Amino acid sequence: MSKETREKIIHSFDAELIFIRTNFPMGKVGLSLKNGNIAPNGQDLQRLIALWGPAAKPGDRARISDVIVKDDHIRFEINGGPIKKQKWYQHITIVGANAETPVSPSDPSANAHGSFVDLYFDKYVPEITGPELKQLLRPVFDFDARNAVDAYLETVSPQIKDAIKNHHVLVGMNREMVIYAKGRPPKKVRETTTDLGPDPVEYEEWIYGTPPEDVDFVRFVGDEVVRVETMKVNGEKVVRVEKEVDLGAATVAKKQEERPANAPTLRRPGEEMPESAPANPSNAPPLPPTAPPSGPDSGPPPNWDLPAMPTLP
Repeated sequence: MSKETREKIIHSFDAELIFIRTNFPMGKVGLSLKNGNIAPNGQDLQRLIALWGPAAKPGDRARISDVIVKDDHIRFEINGGPIKKQKWYQHITIVGANAETPVSPSDPSANAHGSFVDLYFDKYVPEITGPELKQLLRPVFDFDARNAVDAYLETVSPQIKDAIKNHHVLVGMNREMVIYAKGRPPKKVRETTTDLGPDPVEYEEWIYGTPPEDVDFVRFVGDEVVRVETMKVNGEKVVRVEKEVDLGAATVAKKQEERPANAPTLRRPGEEMPESAPANPSNAPPLPPTAPPSGPDSGPPPNWDLPAMPTLP
């Protein structure tokens, strides 16, 4: 990468406001992105978040606070990065007769709450444009979303996206999905039940609505919806306990990225595919007959029905 391209990228992306499309852990272990694959992911990522806490979640708004170009990757720090940095004026001290006093003392107990992602390339960072770089960062950053809801909807499956748009709760959703679908609950209740097994299980129930309108009781065990009960105005009671959604399904953005490319062709633009020719067209010239075998073991020649040879005068 040339010096001019490096300066353009840093100038274009530094301090850029974006929406987050995946979970970022706090701490010195960030994310790495190569060929569209994010690491760590799955349970490894959940363990980091459980250990250090989340720096950003899907749908959160964040700011790119630093862009660092290395030999084979570019690091994008968000919300201050994983290490607390001092401002330039915090290094200034005033020397007096008996002591030195900092102009703006920093709090040594303050921790950084940001994170980072390293975008890796093969062998070296090539010449690249801003739009191309945004496309490569699409699995982690959303530069085009108008608001947090739009950004979050691109990180879930089409089934969950439709449910959230219709303010409908599905069994199998997590708390964040329910909040996007119904908002924060006006009322919560914590209880213990033995309906899920021989041992008592603690659950939390979120209650939406008040009579004389429909009332929804959304029950969580841990972070998962296990039961949805709706009390309708006419007195009807609807209970759903069967799992209705798989959180491991492909997301909306992933489905768009996995669309198959057009098959390669030698046709010119606008040229139509010709119709398949029949196996033995009537106007096709006959193929020349194959010469009969010769030799002592060849046997009698078959009847080749060869055309008659013209008689010489």
